[in-house]
Amino acid sequence: MELTSSLPWKMEKQLQQLFGNVSLSLLYKSSIHRNGFKQMFDKCCNQGSTITMFYNSKFILGAFLFRSYPEEFNGISEPNSSLFFLFERGKTAEMTSKYLITALQITDGNLTFYCSKDKILSVESLKNNCSLHQILLDGLRSYTYSFRFSECEVFRVEGTKNKGDYISKITQAIKYKSNLLAELRDYKTYDNMVSEIRILLLGPVGSGKSSFFNSVKSVFQGHVTRQAAVGSDITSITEQYRVYSIRDGKDGKSLPFLLCDSMGLDDKEGAGLCVDDIPHVLKGNISDRYQFTSHKPITSNHPAFIASPSLKDKIHCVAYVLDTNSVDTLSSKMVSIFKQIRREALSCGIALVVLLTNLNNYSDVLQGDFLNMSELMISQNQRIVNKVHELLSIPIFNIFMVENYASELELDPLKDILILSALRQMLRAADDALEDLPLEEID
Repeated sequence: MELTSSLPWKMEKQLQQLFGNVSLSLLYKSSIHRNGFKQMFDKCCNQGSTITMFYNSKFILGAFLFRSYPEEFNGISEPNSSLFFLFERGKTAEMTSKYLITALQITDGNLTFYCSKDKILSVESLKNNCSLHQILLDGLRSYTYSFRFSECEVFRVEGTKNKGDYISKITQAIKYKSNLLAELRDYKTYDNMVSEIRILLLGPVGSGKSSFFNSVKSVFQGHVTRQAAVGSDITSITEQYRVYSIRDGKDGKSLPFLLCDSMGLDDKEGAGLCVDDIPHVLKGNISDRYQFTSHKPITSNHPAFIASPSLKDKIHCVAYVLDTNSVDTLSSKMVSIFKQIRREALSCGIALVVLLTNLNNYSDVLQGDFLNMSELMISQNQRIVNKVHELLSIPIFNIFMVENYASELELDPLKDILILSALRQMLRAADDALEDLPLEEID
């Protein structure tokens, strides 16, 4: 009998891409082969890498094993580079709750997965029942820790040969990304001085300002999204001042930071963002959706002008956005514009960072446990970082590198780590600036 999988097509495609363009072949289906795990063992033993899926009306729980199921029935296996993932029904293939599997045991009536010494998932075949450790449902409060599954399937993952290092990097990246997401979701501004940090993205036309906002939003939504228009024209696509909020895809809550997009800078006279508008943007005088005019700065008589902005209206961090491949060709006029912005930002007590986009070989930059990521990035791109430091007088520790989402259709956890890490450092820089504000500046 031909087996037909219950795995949604979008989720299958995401898993295939996640593990390195692999293919999935269905080995076992509980409704066809009976529920006893002896039948699963007979079908899946010595099959190499596998994915085991449990289906429920609210979510789909999966376990990826880089090595085979235990070679001995009733035995305990310690798989390498293995992890849990969970898809919520009704969401666009969003993976949540990723935890590494350290051991598993299979008997005729029970299948047990371990994370460290904890039983993270225990499955009873006769009752079609799963018991989960609370960390698997972290943040999913509407779900219970015990549920009945309607179907269990096991897939052979084909094409992982000689990809051990890649699989290990991906599984570690997913766990590290989860930690970054949790930290950013729980972020609160320094001393709760403002409810949201405002980060202004400034850079030449086509440097990746709007793409960075789209990339940040994509990571929190769990799928690639393109709210802000982007392009590669010689003139700026963005002509309005936009203040974008970011919603957490898990519950729709707005996160405590805003990304402010602006018209691109241009070194040609009468083109790009009018430099005289920048002080007004920094001080919070310009409202969302103000239409920039290259040759005419805003005045206090304009309806969009905010005469008495509060601290929450002001910019708290400026991020210069530069294409890594264009650093060597920055004109002296553009460098002069950046230095002028720097003087204005420092006089307003605003943090300054640099965001380098179009990072070459971004997957090679991230190594090991990612804890020393910034040092590794600098060592891989030392010349570019040093040049930006010398040209713009920005400290090296405030120069970050990312690879934005452009034509991709699915998320890449390695890209996500770079994007989230840069965002985290921007927020930390903004907190430092808030802490250093004189008392008269505080509302």
